[in-house]
Amino acid sequence: MNRIKNISSTILSQFWGKLERIDFDFKFKNGNWKRLSHEAYGKSDGVAILIYNLETKKVILSKQFRIPVYISGVSEGVSIEVCGGAIDEGESPETCVIREAKEELGFNISNLKAVNTVFLSPGIVRERVHLFIGEYKDSDKIDDSGGGLEIEGEEIEVMEVTFEKAMEMIDSCEIIDARTIILLQYVQINNLLNI
Repeated sequence: MNRIKNISSTILSQFWGKLERIDFDFKFKNGNWKRLSHEAYGKSDGVAILIYNLETKKVILSKQFRIPVYISGVSEGVSIEVCGGAIDEGESPETCVIREAKEELGFNISNLKAVNTVFLSPGIVRERVHLFIGEYKDSDKIDDSGGGLEIEGEEIEVMEVTFEKAMEMIDSCEIIDARTIILLQYVQINNLLNI
């Protein structure tokens, strides 16, 4: 049974991502139809990866300024996160996440594993995020690479912390990014570091 009909879309903005108003008729369980309007925002799907070192029991995170965090009055806009980014047209999530790990963190990764594909705010954001984990060793560091791309307006501080410290940072609200919390908890639940 189709519960949605007469869908129309109006683009409200297309500055960085596309913000559109979607108008549609929705049939409720009681059989009544109602005209509804919602906004949906997004650019392209994205990726996020947590990389961890089996020998040292450490993880690599990034620290950067995020304007939505700043205007919300949280942590002066600083966000501690896993590596992530937008998938380019024609690029696979796997290729994208390997590229992002090199650009943002300066590491080659091994044993790449897809964890899940999630919506982080399905009420408004249409972006799906492909979540991954991967391993690194100290020898996987690429010269002085990492820190993001200046042409993309990125200034990223690369952080190597113990897994235990990262979990404490969730409890202390230093880590507030949902992707990061999901992936750290995935590693914990599956005891991937044998801690």
